[in-house]
Amino acid sequence: MLLLGAAFVLLLVTNIATFYMLRQTAAYTAIENHGHRTQIAGWQLVSLLTDAETGQRGFMLTANPAYLQVYNNALTQIPSVVETMDELIADDPELSPRLERVRSLYEARRTLMIDTVNMTRQGRIGEAVGAVRSGHGKALMDAMRLEVAEISNAIDRRTEAATSAATSSRQYTTAFSVFAGLLIVVLGIIGAGLVRRQIGDLLKAQRELDRANSGLEAEVRERTSELVRANEEIQRFAYIVSHDLRAPLVNVMGYTSELERISGKVDALIAKLEVEHPDTVSEDTALAIREDAPEAIGFIRASTSKMDGLIKAILQLSRDGRRELTPNELDMNQLVKGLVDAVAHPLSAGDGRVEVGDLPSIVNDRMAIEQIFGNLIDNAIKYRKPEQSLLLAIKGKDLSGQEVEFEVTDNGRGIAPKDHERVFELFRRSGRQDQPGEGLGLAFVRNTVRRLGGSITVESDVGEGTTFRIRLPRTFAPRAL
Repeated sequence: MLLLGAAFVLLLVTNIATFYMLRQTAAYTAIENHGHRTQIAGWQLVSLLTDAETGQRGFMLTANPAYLQVYNNALTQIPSVVETMDELIADDPELSPRLERVRSLYEARRTLMIDTVNMTRQGRIGEAVGAVRSGHGKALMDAMRLEVAEISNAIDRRTEAATSAATSSRQYTTAFSVFAGLLIVVLGIIGAGLVRRQIGDLLKAQRELDRANSGLEAEVRERTSELVRANEEIQRFAYIVSHDLRAPLVNVMGYTSELERISGKVDALIAKLEVEHPDTVSEDTALAIREDAPEAIGFIRASTSKMDGLIKAILQLSRDGRRELTPNELDMNQLVKGLVDAVAHPLSAGDGRVEVGDLPSIVNDRMAIEQIFGNLIDNAIKYRKPEQSLLLAIKGKDLSGQEVEFEVTDNGRGIAPKDHERVFELFRRSGRQDQPGEGLGLAFVRNTVRRLGGSITVESDVGEGTTFRIRLPRTFAPRAL
């Protein structure tokens, strides 16, 4: 950049110097032209007076009026020549005094010629010849020639000085231009060398980066493969663990039923003893059999049912993770309308309504998309505000690139900002726990969205409703999790 800046400054200075030289040359040329015009006018004045003098003498010697034509033509042209000289040097402090002397000499010589011509016309030839022989006219002409010569010499000196200055300026400018040109060439060579070296460094860095990228891509592929294998192992482990957990749980549930049956028999036996042998059954024993035992069995049954639901959910999540995704052209308007129709009854029970905008079509797995939107619609219905009608809006739009975005917005309870990430975790729920559920729905939604190559975010606050934003590729692009 410094070299380019220096070259630019040199070019700018060279251009300025060239412009200055051109202006100086133009000024010197103007001086020269002005001087030449002045010289021409001065010598033209002398020439015309000489012509007039020739006509005057010819008329005096021959009395032939033809000579007066030359005389009159010369005197007629002289005023315009004098006026031209006046325009050229009237403001010149050096030459204007000489112009005044030239003008006075011209007037004196003109008067003398007019007088001699008039004398000749009147027949006073002797007086006219005497006036001519007196030498006064010759002295006037000699003085005029001298003044015009001095004016011409002064102009020659100015012209010579201007020419010399122009020559010096041209030489200096040429020398500077040559020097600047050579310096620019040197700067260009240095700059080309630096650019070449820079390009070489960039190419070297690019090659190193390409090698690093190649290694990185291989490492990413390897790590991705490892993650895929790890994820498959986790899913298999979850399936196996969940399957193995259900076996003892089934036994617990079976024995709970057996305990419940035995408890009923014992209760019947206690009742019979109370009738037949009232003194053999204590009040504490009867209370334990009729109240404590059923309550304990109820707690066991509720806990085993809950655990059975959790295990089934884990098994379902594991199966869904292993399911092969199949891309299809999906009309999202039709798909969402079908999901809304499926929940028409719970919607109408709370005067709820769903507004579906114009949704973009995508190529993706139908079952996965139905599960995503079905979960979000079910959550909106489940966690609506009891004091107002549910309003659920589903919108979509195309994004730049190859993505689409869907919004599912409700006016329900809302989610506290601190729980925005928590609601996507397994078995984690937000707010009041007054609705049935295991805390798996949104975890399943995010897992599925990511598997489809997209992302999901939530915007919400308590009492302000909730908006889920889902970004998906327009065309199916699955990735392993």
